[in-house]
Amino acid sequence: MSDAKLRLIARAARDIAPGMTVNLGIGLPTQVVNHLGPDFPVCLHTENGMTGIGPTLPFDAADRNLIDAGGAYVSPIPGSAYFDSATSFAMVRSGRLDLTMLGAFEVAENGDLANWKIPGKFSPGAGGGMELAQKARRVVVLTTHTDRAGNPKLLTRCTLPLTAAGCVDRIFTDMAVIDVTPAGFALRELARSVTVAQVKKATGAALHLPEGDIPTF
Repeated sequence: MSDAKLRLIARAARDIAPGMTVNLGIGLPTQVVNHLGPDFPVCLHTENGMTGIGPTLPFDAADRNLIDAGGAYVSPIPGSAYFDSATSFAMVRSGRLDLTMLGAFEVAENGDLANWKIPGKFSPGAGGGMELAQKARRVVVLTTHTDRAGNPKLLTRCTLPLTAAGCVDRIFTDMAVIDVTPAGFALRELARSVTVAQVKKATGAALHLPEGDIPTF
């Protein structure tokens, strides 16, 4: 994994407050667990039926019954609990998640999220993405700023099938931290060695800048 991706994951982890119940979605978000201290007081949830998740483990050290939503082997911690998918989704749908961290194909300036389907390409389905995006109290996205072809993922309007409308609060990319506000995308932080001009060029919508110095991560 590139240094830029590792930095964005580490930065996203700092948005988790003590005492939160947090879902980590497929892709970059599942790596956040490895950037939390072993004694950090958080309850991590995966929709395939577990709360209380420790760091990911290599194949030869893992209990291969314990996986996260992306199929990575995870470790238990004191207080870990296991349950069926009906119970897991009841937790999501009843609004018990303080925060969910999701991947994305596209995010619109009004907070619309597209992260489950690219027409013409195989998709295993929406999974729990739609419930997570609609029911978590706060939704943040971890993604690269552009796709592999260099096209912006942050757009005026999504072009791909939506997962949920108006749900995203904050976006962590390999270039910046950007909030979704009533006025659109607002730049909050820059990745090291990245300029405002580079972020604006890589963003497919207007980008509102703060007054004064911009923190880096």
